[in-house]
Amino acid sequence: MRHPVDLHLCPRLHSPFHTRGMIEKAAELGYKTLGVPFPERQAKEIIQEVRELCGELGVDLVTRVDLAPRNVGELLRSLRALRRRVEVVAVSCFTKAIARQAAKDRRVDLLSFPSATPRKRFFDHAEAELASGALAALEIEIAPLLRLQGFRRCLLLSTLRKEAQAADKARVPVVLSSGADEPYLLRCSDDYASLSYLFGMDLHAARKAFSENPKALIERNRRKLSPDFVSPGVYVVRRRRNCPNV
Repeated sequence: MRHPVDLHLCPRLHSPFHTRGMIEKAAELGYKTLGVPFPERQAKEIIQEVRELCGELGVDLVTRVDLAPRNVGELLRSLRALRRRVEVVAVSCFTKAIARQAAKDRRVDLLSFPSATPRKRFFDHAEAELASGALAALEIEIAPLLRLQGFRRCLLLSTLRKEAQAADKARVPVVLSSGADEPYLLRCSDDYASLSYLFGMDLHAARKAFSENPKALIERNRRKLSPDFVSPGVYVVRRRRNCPNV
């Protein structure tokens, strides 16, 4: 797989040693682009330090925020405050109301369902239709599959199979990411892609979910964050100071 992307690497940012170890390991495994979640009020100095570390290791850093709102109102307030400050906005959907609002809001990039309990995961066909209209992607993390054992792992695989089918039917892009918070949970992208076969994704779709899909999301958002962006499909080509005098 060329230029794989891990859009959810979770180092302990308060520990420079742990952060360096995680990013170094990911770089060794071939990841060229890494999404790192930062707290909503993270100091710019920390972000700059991580950016410099990634540059040193030849990795492109994608700034990300993981929202975990308690209600819809909190979600909307966070989106208004943060959408123009980070490159990727992910929402952890702990209730159906939050999941529905996040799915239809164009400011949301990734829908995440952290719970391994099926009744607490809300990505169904209705959710997929909303996400399809708003261009949101379904994020599936692989780390829980490595942590869980026995019946709980089987239950999660069964749920992920249904979610992947719903996403495919509604043409919702799937983004596979590690979700790793320790180096031992990191694998190369092809190893992760092979694991996705257990919940019904073929190798081509899995590789796309580790490369083309996250890349398209990143490129779209970086264009939107550009000072030349006006509205979807409308960009400033030349500013007045660059135009010859008439």
